[in-house]
Amino acid sequence: MTIAPIVKVVDVKAPPARAFDLFTGRMGAWWPKAMSIGGAPFAEILIEPRTGGRWFERSEDGVETQWGRVLDWGPPGRVLLAWQIDGAFRYDPAFETELELTFSALGEGTRVTLEHRHLERFGDSAERLAGMLGGGWHGIMDGFGHFVAQSAEEETHQ
Repeated sequence: MTIAPIVKVVDVKAPPARAFDLFTGRMGAWWPKAMSIGGAPFAEILIEPRTGGRWFERSEDGVETQWGRVLDWGPPGRVLLAWQIDGAFRYDPAFETELELTFSALGEGTRVTLEHRHLERFGDSAERLAGMLGGGWHGIMDGFGHFVAQSAEEETHQ
């Protein structure tokens, strides 16, 4: 069984390097607080900026919960992440789907494209989870777009 990748595109008013930095370096500021897999709400979400780096959340009391790892770090145009969150939304080091983000110049802004692929690896739950994740990625990427716009507005007023 093959499940089509989830693809979500959002255009933001920031150059690719800025969009890349906001996505990878400020994830905890724009990621929905309700979408946490740790035992407590996250204080920050971190992507270590290198191939082989960790992708994880850290709660206010310092507990870290792994989400995956960096498969390829290619700023400002691309980051490829291993999504190691299984169908029960728990970290599983033996499980992996891929999340690729590309940041392409578009006029004075950037087209950010997210592709979540290899969803068939979820097994019998793949179709159901693809539907859930598709809706989730839609809201998450729209939230990122709003965050970029808000960041640009705040910089203008400083």
